[in-house]
Amino acid sequence: MPTITVFKDDLESLLTGTGSAKNTVSIEQVEEWLMLVKGELKGHNPETGELRIELQDSNRPDLWCCEGIARQIRIKQQGRLKPYPFFTSKPKSQHQLIVKPGMEQVRPYVAACTAKGYRVTEKGLAQLIQTQEKLADIFGRKRKTVSIGIYQLQNIAFPVTYELVKPDEVRFTPLGMETTMTLSEILMVHPKGLEYGSILAVKTLLPILRDSKGQPLSFPPIINSREIGEVRVGDEELFVEVTGTDLPMVILSLNIFAANLADRGATIESVDIQYPTSTTLGKRVKTPHDLGKPKTIRMKAIEQALGQELGEPVVKQALQTYGYEVSVDKGSVKAKLPPYRHDLLHTMDIVEDVAMSRGYAEFTPVMPAQFTVGGLSDIEQMSDRARDLMVGLGFQEIISNILGSPDQYASFMRLDGTQWGQTVRVDNVMSLSFSCLRQWMLPSLLRIEAASSRAFYPHRLFEAGDVAIPDSTHASGSRTETVLGAMIAHATTHFSEIHSCLDVLCYYLGKDYSLEPVQHPSFLEGRAGRILVSGKPVGVIGEVHPEVLERWQIAMPVVAFDVNLSQLLHLG
Repeated sequence: MPTITVFKDDLESLLTGTGSAKNTVSIEQVEEWLMLVKGELKGHNPETGELRIELQDSNRPDLWCCEGIARQIRIKQQGRLKPYPFFTSKPKSQHQLIVKPGMEQVRPYVAACTAKGYRVTEKGLAQLIQTQEKLADIFGRKRKTVSIGIYQLQNIAFPVTYELVKPDEVRFTPLGMETTMTLSEILMVHPKGLEYGSILAVKTLLPILRDSKGQPLSFPPIINSREIGEVRVGDEELFVEVTGTDLPMVILSLNIFAANLADRGATIESVDIQYPTSTTLGKRVKTPHDLGKPKTIRMKAIEQALGQELGEPVVKQALQTYGYEVSVDKGSVKAKLPPYRHDLLHTMDIVEDVAMSRGYAEFTPVMPAQFTVGGLSDIEQMSDRARDLMVGLGFQEIISNILGSPDQYASFMRLDGTQWGQTVRVDNVMSLSFSCLRQWMLPSLLRIEAASSRAFYPHRLFEAGDVAIPDSTHASGSRTETVLGAMIAHATTHFSEIHSCLDVLCYYLGKDYSLEPVQHPSFLEGRAGRILVSGKPVGVIGEVHPEVLERWQIAMPVVAFDVNLSQLLHLG
C-alpha cells in the first residue's frame, strides 16, 4: 500500500481552500479525518510538520497525495464536491498536441493540460513530484502504462507533437545531466534510462515530445528535458502531460493532476489531442476529460449489504458528502463518480463509500446469535504433531512456494509421461517458473538442497504443506491435500536411515504401516517402497535416483520419504 509524506500546514491550507484563512488542526483530528480515506498516520515530526500517511486503498490513486486527502475531507465538511468547470465546459482549446502516425506501435496515448495562476511553492513542488512518482510507479506499473511530465509552459511553442524518431536523431540535455545526449545515450548512461529503458528495449524507433520549434520536451517514459522540463519554485505557468498504453488510465492520471492544481488555485485549460486514427473517445479528444458514467443500483441492495435500513435521504446525503453526483427515484440510486475517480466497478463499491461517508461508528452493532469457539482442524493438529516429531528427530523445517515449474516437478524428477508427473497447470501465467502447482513435496526439498551445498553436512530437511493432486472426480478437477516430505543428504546416507525416521514418526502418530516394493522413476530401483496404512498407499520412501540428483546439481546422496497426512488422518 502506498505511503506518502505531507506537511501539516500544507494540508491545513488545502482544507480551507485558496483565499481563506488557514485553521490549525490537531493531530488527533487529522487521525480521525484519515478514516475517510482509509488512511493511517504512521509518523509525525513536530519540528518539520511532516506527516507519514499509509493509504489502505490501492483503487484510489487520487488519494495518494496531500491534495486528494484534503479534497475528500473538505467535501465531507462542505457537504458536496466543488465543481471543476474544466471537466464540463467545452471551449475551443488554445493549445493542440498532435499524435503522429506510428505511435500506436509503441506508446499510443497522451493527455495534457495547462495550469496558470498558481505560484509553485517548495511544499507544493514536493507534492507534485511525489504524486508524479506514485502515479507512475504504482498506478502506472513503473511507467509501463503511465508516465507523467511537468514543464514550464512559457517556454513551449504550440502545437506540440508526439512522434517517433530514430535513437540518434534527437539530442537534448536531460534532467540531472549537464551535457546533451541522444536518446540511445540516455538509455545507456542516464540513471532513469537504465531503470526504465527496458520498457522500450525492443523498439527501433523511440517516442519524443517536442514543440513547434523542434525543442524536445521529454523522452517519454524516461526523462524530461532540462531546459523545459525542470519546474522550479516560483513558476506560475505549467504544462502537464501523461503518456501511456492505456487510454482511461492516461486520462485519469491527468484528471488527478488537473484537480490537484486547481485545488491550489490554478486555472486549468484543456489541450486538444489530435490522433491519426480513431480511439475509443474519437480522433480528437479534449483533456482533461470526464470518463465517469452514472450507475444505478437498488436501495435494497445498499441496505442489505450494510445490514441496516437507511432510507433514500440518508444514502443520498452520504454519497453527496463523498463527492458523488446523486439522484434518487423510486427505490433506486443513480450515482456518478467525480472525474478524478474511475473505480466504480461493482455495487459494493458504492456500498463501501456510503459506509465510509457515514462512518462505521454510525452503524448499530449486531451481536452473534450463537456462541462458537474456534479451533484447529484435525488435519492441522496432525500436521503440528508431525512437525514437532520431525524437529525432535533433528530435522530442520522449510516453508516453500506451492507454485513452481513443470521442469522442477516432473522433468527433473524423471516423471515426464508418468502418472506421478501429472500436475495442476495455471492458465495465462506471467512466468513459466510459476506455472503449475506441486503434486508432492520432494521437489521443494531438493530445490532447497540444491542451493545449500556450502552448508555443513548432514542436511536433514522437512516440510509439511499443501499439494494439488489432479483428480477428474472433483468438481475443480483437482484436490488439495496436506503432505509431509523429509530428506537426508550426506555422503554415507542410505535407505535404513530414512526408514528409521519414518518408523519413529508413524509410531508416535499411532499409525501402523508397512512397505511394499515400488518402481518409482525418482528413486533407485530396488531401493524404494510404497508406504501402506491399513492396506492403502499413503506415500513413498527411498533413495533418490542419481540422475535426479544430477539434474538438480546435487553432489551428495539423498534419501527421502513423502507421506500424505490428509489420507493418514483417516486410516490406521
